[in-house]
Amino acid sequence: MGNADEPFPSAEEYGRSLNGLGVNLLVRDVARSVAFARDVLGATVAYADRDFAVLRYATARAAAEWMLHADGTYHANPLLPLLDDSAPRGLGAEIRLYDCDPDAAVARAAAHGAHVLQEASDKPHGLREAYILDPDGYCWVPGRPRG
Repeated sequence: MGNADEPFPSAEEYGRSLNGLGVNLLVRDVARSVAFARDVLGATVAYADRDFAVLRYATARAAAEWMLHADGTYHANPLLPLLDDSAPRGLGAEIRLYDCDPDAAVARAAAHGAHVLQEASDKPHGLREAYILDPDGYCWVPGRPRG
């Protein structure tokens, strides 16, 4: 979608532009989750307000885009009644950000006060990965090929 010098499209225009796999995270505090994605994962902010954000991550080898929605935007969504404020929201799901240096992400996570579930390590499937929980408990797995 466009470049940084162009205004962000309307909700309808943006919605119609989406294709492929979409990731939407329901979060308690959009600004807090934007800060995590920017400061720990190295994402850029395509758009953010108090209720909604679009984040992007891009390297020469990989590109990803995901959305954050505040609880209030889900007033008619069937998931909202299932959420319990005491439980991590992302339990059981992994959000994998490929071509993201896991060692650097762990260092940034520590500086950001994020919970590192597992330090960066080499895995048998050929990647070096770390497991980091964001402020709402979603598990981010930055990784890149070993070596």
